[in-house]
Amino acid sequence: MKKITRKKHLEMKLQSIPGHPKPKVGLEQYTTPSVIASDLVWNAFSLGDIEGCNVIDLGCGTGVFAIASALMGANSSIGVDIDEDSVRLAIDVKDKLNVDNADFIVSDICEFDWGSDVDTVFQNPPFGSQRKADSGQDLKFVQRAIDLNPHVLYSFHMASTQDFLIRYYEDNGLEITHIFGYNFPIPKIYNFHTKEKQNVDVIAIRAILK
Repeated sequence: MKKITRKKHLEMKLQSIPGHPKPKVGLEQYTTPSVIASDLVWNAFSLGDIEGCNVIDLGCGTGVFAIASALMGANSSIGVDIDEDSVRLAIDVKDKLNVDNADFIVSDICEFDWGSDVDTVFQNPPFGSQRKADSGQDLKFVQRAIDLNPHVLYSFHMASTQDFLIRYYEDNGLEITHIFGYNFPIPKIYNFHTKEKQNVDVIAIRAILK
């Protein structure tokens, strides 16, 4: 597999990854756009968190962060998601891209047990942007990531919760080193959506375990 040397080339590769085949409202499934995924992974690569590392993508969906990490030289890249349809599609995509250092597992993240060392965790969990019922799910992902004891965590959250999250991360033994801001487009895919597309301000937090 030819090494990717430019962020634009990574973005172009990720554009071939389709969204969730059958979005399930109970899982608040929204596909991370390739432009956002490539930017965050490129930044992670620049900070030494990808190449030669063991990476896990919690709630991986169709695998954008797991595949991107593999393309950027991760030692291993594991995507975990409870949705079989999404994982099946992720496996198909990684095979088409000839990505041999990525694997995918169907599992609830709370039941997922990984016995090997983890360097980097990516996660774009449900953060309750559209339904109050989903608020707080992102914190469950943070706690599960902590259990995996990685060197570094990259996690998406609503930008409006930043002040709370800074305190939450600190109280849970995480030191925030970077906060990346993005405008996240959410298309009309569920019956409770009233707009064709809504842009939501999100942040991706990079934190290390103290």
